[in-house]
Amino acid sequence: MNSILHANHICLHNHSTTQSEVFQKIAEMAVANNIATSIEEVIKGLENREKESTTGFMDGFAIPHTKSKAIKKPGIVIISLANGVEWNSLDGLPTKFVISLLIPEDEGGTTHLTLLSSVSRMLMHNDIRQNLLQAKDEDSILHELNQVI
Repeated sequence: MNSILHANHICLHNHSTTQSEVFQKIAEMAVANNIATSIEEVIKGLENREKESTTGFMDGFAIPHTKSKAIKKPGIVIISLANGVEWNSLDGLPTKFVISLLIPEDEGGTTHLTLLSSVSRMLMHNDIRQNLLQAKDEDSILHELNQVI
């Protein structure tokens, strides 16, 4: 986990108001942190995955993810939202916390599934969800995620 998630991969209290704006921010952070080479390709991948079915989880969480040739190394980008964003989530609630998984195309069947499974299992625990939603800084989020993934 330590190699794919760093404090500079986390954006707290982001003011995006739409899913498209969140995808733009994820892609910008991915390129800025040398996870990916193309903002446009990351956005396109996230949008295409979302068309298959919602990545909105429950209780204000979403796990958008994509595989792409533009992604150079596995990475996780986390965005907490100042206000909820409509995400077509399973429970109908707005999304307030986004954990985006970015995977190189050639690691789609291994890294992708392992990370997605770990994050999904983690979010089944109410105490973890609450700790993430109430985190005051990047280090608190890193601590919580490193304990469970």
